[in-house]
This record gives sequence, structure tokens and C-alpha cells, in this order.
Amino acid sequence: MAWRMMVSALALLALGGTALAQGDVIAERRAGLKRMGAHMDTIKPVAEARGDVKALEPRIDDMIAWFRTMPTRFPPGSDRGDTKSLPAVWSERAGFDAANTRLLGQLDVLKTAAASGDAAAFATAFQATGPQFCGGCHRTYRAR
Repeated sequence: MAWRMMVSALALLALGGTALAQGDVIAERRAGLKRMGAHMDTIKPVAEARGDVKALEPRIDDMIAWFRTMPTRFPPGSDRGDTKSLPAVWSERAGFDAANTRLLGQLDVLKTAAASGDAAAFATAFQATGPQFCGGCHRTYRAR
């Protein structure tokens, strides 16, 4: 009888640990996406003013590094909890992963424009990044 109670207790701990782990991945995902939004908010006025786009390279590098890991931040079971992710992230995974790959390609375009110092090319690339790439993913995979 005591061993059954111990097994039950271990099972509950394991389930609780899974729930905690899912909560952690959701919290990390939300924090990372907020950081990506902050980068976009910082980049926007520089792009609009045709400012020093070379100074934006570290932000774009952080975005590229983060989005390379983004698909792993949506493991099975992380659709429950404090998340604004729509079920399509998991049910249409190939589309979600493809959207992320397209965004990474666009971030490479943005990085190249920043590295060149060409503010006009950067502004054009930035204008496409927000509505077309970020917005496209948000419309399909994020609840408002």
C-alpha cells in the first residue's frame, strides 16, 4: 500500500513538473517575443528617419538568433496556459515553421541593409518586415 502511495505521489510530481515546465516555456516564449517587439519599436523610428542603420545590427543579430530557436519554443502541450498562440501553431506546424523560415530570410535582408549602411534600402526592407512577415504570422498564429 505504501509503495502505491509513493508511485502516486511521484506521478503527481511528474505531472506538476510538466505543467511547470510548460509554464516556463510559455513565459520564456512571451518574454522573447516581447523583446522582439521592443527591437521592432526601436528600429522603426531609425528606419523612418533614415538614421544610422549600422547601429541596429546588434538588435537584428539578436532577432535572428532568437527566431532560429523559435520553433523549439512551441513544444507539444505548450498550447495551454497563459498564451496567445492559436491552435494552428500546433495543428498546422509545417506552415508555422515555414513562416518562421521566411521571417529569418527577411531578417537576413534587413541585416544586409543595415551592414551596408544604406538607410533607404533598410527602410524599404523594414517596411516589408513588419506588416508582411511579422503581421502575416500574427494573423494566422496569434490570438488578439
